Amino acid sequence: MNGANSPDDDSRRNADQRVGLCVRCEFMRQVRSDRGSAFYLCERSLGDPRFAKYPRLPVLECPGYVPKKSE
Repeated sequence: MNGANSPDDDSRRNADQRVGLCVRCEFMRQVRSDRGSAFYLCERSLGDPRFAKYPRLPVLECPGYVPKKSE
């Protein structure tokens, strides 16, 4: 291996930096607008008012964070 990152690795790392924990959370659902913008919906917010529907990014700490089962 030459140590170079694949484009997928780079885009995942960029998303991790921009979005934070949400990008790897079981309760996050990415929503795309008609104009192509991406938003990160916290599905915990649907039943628990402590969580913002669309949290301010990047989320660095979250009491509701649960890692996705499969990556």
